[in-house]
Amino acid sequence: MQSAAAVVLLLTCLTWTAAILHHGGQTVQKTLRYLLEPPVYAEVSARRGANATLPCLLRSRPPHYKVRWTKVEPLPRGLQNVVLVTNGHAHKAYGPLARRASLRRAHPLDASLRLVNLELEDDGQYRCELINGLEDESVVLTLRIEGVVFPYQSSSGRYKFTYRQAKEACEAQDATLATFHQLYRAWTEGLDWCNAGWLKDGTVHYPILHSRAPCGGDHLLPGIRSYGPRHKTEDHFDTFCFTSITSGHVFFVDERLSFTEADRVCRDKGAELARVGQLYSAWHFRRLDRCDGGWLHDGSVRFPITAPREHCGGLPNPGVRSFGYPDQTERLYGAYCYG
Repeated sequence: MQSAAAVVLLLTCLTWTAAILHHGGQTVQKTLRYLLEPPVYAEVSARRGANATLPCLLRSRPPHYKVRWTKVEPLPRGLQNVVLVTNGHAHKAYGPLARRASLRRAHPLDASLRLVNLELEDDGQYRCELINGLEDESVVLTLRIEGVVFPYQSSSGRYKFTYRQAKEACEAQDATLATFHQLYRAWTEGLDWCNAGWLKDGTVHYPILHSRAPCGGDHLLPGIRSYGPRHKTEDHFDTFCFTSITSGHVFFVDERLSFTEADRVCRDKGAELARVGQLYSAWHFRRLDRCDGGWLHDGSVRFPITAPREHCGGLPNPGVRSFGYPDQTERLYGAYCYG
């Protein structure tokens, strides 16, 4: 297990807490003169809907300078989004984060970035860069949105999604395509899944804790199996989605309902059929435990188990169990509503 983790870690991007320079294609570190090294903390964790501050502190201020915040990952290679620029007196925010980004300004040497009402897409790496024309320097910090990764499959069967369809499928379930970092973290927390799925960077992977013949071979060490980058319009796989805590609540309606009846019952209660991501969120964050299958918005039937027991799915570990996509006219299941 430790060897597998070490191999997988080599595939991940490290969080640097020092300035990064590029010379002849090589990455080197240099001692920072103006920015505090290392940052107070290089990774900040928060939940969706909360606020977060990414620390960037100056040791001293050069006579003329700017501080520029950019989001650098996860983005297509070579791209970055400018979030905010300040000259120490005033600042301006840019791009999709503009309305939610500001400076903390706890003191004159504080250039920390404050983000409010966090969204799933805010997860990733950010660069705080001091620019003074002569000795530019930067620190990189990670904002981690606390959440849960779940595998998702089309109602038409296994391996049906192109990359775009996978992205849209996750968004329809109150989620986003998972990053490799999120999938890796989920693997360390117990995710074991034999079907390959798309990730945000266009690569395809699947996490294995218990090696077995159908999942790459029973002699391979546990780890993240990788298909590498795949053709986004021609190749088809399942997907791995990522979601976080929600503002609403999931509740169960204990009746024998068809899919149409389940949808109507939820609406009559001022709610709607829960999305798959909302059920996973309720299971992960609110410890929802129910041994009854219920319809969800996508036409699937699932139930959440936090305390595994006999006759509740037959598996020893907590999780969200699935009955797949039954005939929608069957009146065998209840409904999981979200409101």
